[in-house]
Amino acid sequence: MFVLLAFLSLVIELALGYPDRLFRAVGHPVAWMGRLIGFLDRTLNRQDWTLRSRRAGGVVALCVLVAVAGGVGWALQSLLGAGAGLLVTALFASSLIAQRSLASHVEAVASALETEGLEAGRRAVSMIVGRDTAVLDEAGVSRAAIESLSENFSDGVVAPAFWLAVFGLPGALAYKAVNTADSMIGHRTPRHAAFGWAAARFDDLVNLPASRLTALLIVAAAWVTGAGSAAKAWSAVQRDAGRHRSPNAGWPEAAMAGALGLALAGPRNYGGVLVDDALMGEGGRREAMAADIRRALRLYRAADAILIALMGVVAGLLFLHG
Repeated sequence: MFVLLAFLSLVIELALGYPDRLFRAVGHPVAWMGRLIGFLDRTLNRQDWTLRSRRAGGVVALCVLVAVAGGVGWALQSLLGAGAGLLVTALFASSLIAQRSLASHVEAVASALETEGLEAGRRAVSMIVGRDTAVLDEAGVSRAAIESLSENFSDGVVAPAFWLAVFGLPGALAYKAVNTADSMIGHRTPRHAAFGWAAARFDDLVNLPASRLTALLIVAAAWVTGAGSAAKAWSAVQRDAGRHRSPNAGWPEAAMAGALGLALAGPRNYGGVLVDDALMGEGGRREAMAADIRRALRLYRAADAILIALMGVVAGLLFLHG
């Protein structure tokens, strides 16, 4: 049932997204999680505590967050049950997946560069990346958009669908809670270096399977569509993915870089701090442009379609053998 739930949720989200009217009326599950994380941060991350105490507070906060998210998911799933309830569960679970919004935000960067120029492109890409965008040229804006598309395909689409297929709604909600915590408190700032340690490390762990699967999906998409080189994508994954500072982001970024013949990642500025990361797709060109964003989106949509088809096939096989 869980694989079918993941399949239905992917299809629903692709078709409907998360309606603006619903967002204005009740908010979004990620926003609800964010409020809980903020409360835990204020309560368990006291600046006058020792670093050891704050790290312990972060572990407690993570446990509370996962327990609450997983518990709510279990209660909803148990209450709704199978049959028509499965569709309602899938409708709720679809809010944890970001296929439409991801494509929309990245496409907005390409459109801004094409129609309004560099400043508009910088504004558009600043909505989806954390790096300093004011000094980026067109190539930098384009690379940032493609890198964000690659990494968020893993974090925002493949990972929640994967955990939904494995553990149902409790798994997807718990994953999303961990991922949200990492984005809010998992940074190495003075306030969160100790408190956010557990969230950052656990987020690395739960994203391991999805990041590898995402790389394979991008390679497969390049092979199916001809929009990129599947062979170069696979070579880049084998050569470069493990050199990324993140244990996960390098996999989809390297696959996308190799498929498009680009060199992604490398040195970047975050809050005025230079992060000297390894190149993904080493040897590829750095002069990316809006047309490369369009090519990346084509690969993303094909890879997403393969993911949905894969979930559908597995659900069908499990049904036949059930």
